[in-house]
Amino acid sequence: MYLILNGKHVPLEGFEPHATLLDFLRSNGCTGAKEGCAEGECGACAVVLVRPNKSGGSRYVPVNSCLMLAGMATGLEILTVEGLARGKELCEAQSAMAAAGGSQCGYCTPGFVMSMFAEQYRPDRRGPCDPHALSGNLCRCTGYRPILDAAQSLGMPKNDSFRARLKQPAPTIAPIDTGSFLRPDTLSGGLELLKQHPNAQLIAGGTDLVVEANLRGRRFSALISLEAISELRVFRDLDCQVEIGAGLTLSEIESLWTEAPRIVTEWFPLFASPLIRNRATLGGNLATASPIGDASPMLLALGADLRIVGSNGERVIPLSSFFQTYRQTALRPGELIVSVDIPKPFPTLARFYKAAKRRADDISTVAAAFAIDLDNTGRVTEARLAYGGVAATPLRMFQAERELIGHAWDERCVRSAQRAIAAGLSPMSDHRGSAAYRLALAQSLLEKFFVESQVEEQCH
Repeated sequence: MYLILNGKHVPLEGFEPHATLLDFLRSNGCTGAKEGCAEGECGACAVVLVRPNKSGGSRYVPVNSCLMLAGMATGLEILTVEGLARGKELCEAQSAMAAAGGSQCGYCTPGFVMSMFAEQYRPDRRGPCDPHALSGNLCRCTGYRPILDAAQSLGMPKNDSFRARLKQPAPTIAPIDTGSFLRPDTLSGGLELLKQHPNAQLIAGGTDLVVEANLRGRRFSALISLEAISELRVFRDLDCQVEIGAGLTLSEIESLWTEAPRIVTEWFPLFASPLIRNRATLGGNLATASPIGDASPMLLALGADLRIVGSNGERVIPLSSFFQTYRQTALRPGELIVSVDIPKPFPTLARFYKAAKRRADDISTVAAAFAIDLDNTGRVTEARLAYGGVAATPLRMFQAERELIGHAWDERCVRSAQRAIAAGLSPMSDHRGSAAYRLALAQSLLEKFFVESQVEEQCH
């Protein structure tokens, strides 16, 4: 077992199964990456993976090394900030940070540099570097202006070894078995491992599960990584539906789904940060059954189904019946999610809203997604109103939906649905918001959807 670290093969031996990639890197002298939060909030631990590009070459993908277990890096190619300089000659991102005065205490600097480096070498980049590529990296000294200046000063990369590397294929994620960490490369192999290790924990991107290990000391007798299973990485935009493999990362979905509806394109940048989206999978986000997972309300509004496979075969269930109680799903022992299927045609009107302390990279106080279809007379023929962050599970407001169907899409109709929401919703209270506040948000977001739909209709 090994990884390719800054161009050299380094053995992956002697690490504790729950040790993170960050732990491994620092124990091997790559101390530029720091632990700031151990939950993917700050980006001080950012490194770059060399991953496949759609054209057959490679791309540089920045990720949080604190949210990858060391075993997950087996066979992968990784760059750290130490690998960007050539002797005493800094790479362009490092030089730009120094020239702009973007480093103060220096703790966050390597993470910013890694995200900046990956953005500069992004194969499809045209024009200046996108400052949003630095999202998920926090500067505790509030030195954002010179950091932004540094990023925007970067032009197209030189024809150097880093650029030449992008023309070559990325390493293949191969199967491994250490006894406690297992990575199958076929769906049938994964199901067989689940039979052999019934108490094993499935792991995909690790952006939720590794937080549990880091901050809460959660431990597992065995982990089965799903990253190498090709059947979980399909994407098909068909006439009748869009099929999204459960193992695709959110960034990969955004890249592949070039004709996604507005509700989806607006949802992507509101989901955590690029560093998280580069690792988090859609299947993992749903399987964790978090009541604050932002994918759930959006997919509920789109009427998504889940294709689930186990030793007894395949079954398809609506997402609306998947969440049972807090952190509990309809998955049976030995089953896993293979794909998320979104039916076509998409709803006439559909929007996603996220109310949080910060607009981006924050946990939702309330997440809401609404989708309706109208007939030629302006009456509602179908409606789906979905919420996250208001109860023990993501949910649809079926009674409120019935108040809309068959009626004209107007203020009176919306008021009726709002009353149904008040009658059927008992939000939780926590440090992000009281029950009364959440209920008011749930109602007002529906009104916002109505107002925006009227403006949109007038524009057409």
